[in-house]
Amino acid sequence: MPERIEKYTALVVQPEVSVAKNEEGIRANLERITQLIDFGVGYFWEVPVRLVVLPEYFMQGVTTPGKGEDGIQQFLDKAVSIPGPEMDVLAEKAREYGIYIAGGGVIEVTPEFPDRWFNTAFIIDPSGEIALKYHKWHIPATLGLGSSPHDLYDDYGKVYGNSIKDLFPVLDTEIGKLGTMTCHDGCTPEVSRALGFNGVEVICHPGAIQEFEGVSRPWDFWKFTRQTRAHDNMSYLLGSNWGQVNHAFYPKAFCPGGSMIIDYTGMVLREAPYPSEQIIAATIDIESLREHRTIANHNTWIDVRTEPFREIYADPIYPANRFPDGQPPRNLAAKVRGARDAMRTLYARGQFTPPDGFIAEEMADLLESRVLRAQNRGLLRKD
Repeated sequence: MPERIEKYTALVVQPEVSVAKNEEGIRANLERITQLIDFGVGYFWEVPVRLVVLPEYFMQGVTTPGKGEDGIQQFLDKAVSIPGPEMDVLAEKAREYGIYIAGGGVIEVTPEFPDRWFNTAFIIDPSGEIALKYHKWHIPATLGLGSSPHDLYDDYGKVYGNSIKDLFPVLDTEIGKLGTMTCHDGCTPEVSRALGFNGVEVICHPGAIQEFEGVSRPWDFWKFTRQTRAHDNMSYLLGSNWGQVNHAFYPKAFCPGGSMIIDYTGMVLREAPYPSEQIIAATIDIESLREHRTIANHNTWIDVRTEPFREIYADPIYPANRFPDGQPPRNLAAKVRGARDAMRTLYARGQFTPPDGFIAEEMADLLESRVLRAQNRGLLRKD
């Protein structure tokens, strides 16, 4: 019989981030994060803090297309290892306060694949150990040069495994079953569903969600999709975003906050709906979640009837093994060409219908022509 889990406080940190170029920049971001953790843990002392969630790229920052776009070497220049001295800074805080610290978007290089980097999420336990690592699965083709495990699916599986438990791990702890997904993973249901399949109760969700993609009203897809992910899996979701950013080629409110804590019914408990540094906190009640899951009415797992849905995933859409071992993505234009192949598949099977004046066979070439035009204008790198 599992032991009763007492209510605890969870913090979501919405920091000001500077896009780092080197170790000095990384250290500055980490120092600010530790100060914010000190504040939050101290402030919410009555119901002790047991979990802290940090946003994507909180340590190193990230660049996007256009002026300032980094190639793979610039990312590798500021990559770290996990575990490593940078993570030790956070591990010390975890030990100091007896807390779990989750974060993501760490630009990580592994010994097995030293010529590329992964967008890595982690959970540090109260002993300071890296208790969970997750490599972001749904990296959008148009943003981010990190490799998804899917990009080198066969090679990755030989090292780390390719089962649903290998790829989407869940950590069983004294504060509940913790899992993590990163930013774009939350835009579609698959990753959170995999975590739910593995028993997750608290989804730690680092993000670097940009205003261009819709953080604010009237659209605010960040909020309604993440509420859906929590509701579908009857799990808490703790979503952390940047509060502000310092980078020559970004507006300050490039990622304009909107961090939130959502309960297992999909209700938003806390929110920081503005572009500024902040910490939000809410009480996590795992026993209440577990009781909620015993109710059959509107139970989003009991009602799942799986057989016909297998056809959706029987044939691949985005191609696996696009960047196998030894052939990492060099720039964003190379990654977008994977989307071209996915477009070809979607139009060829009739799932997408071309707009007026086009035929299905032309649609992949249309995307390719946009890539070439952007390269000729200097908006996408060619190297």
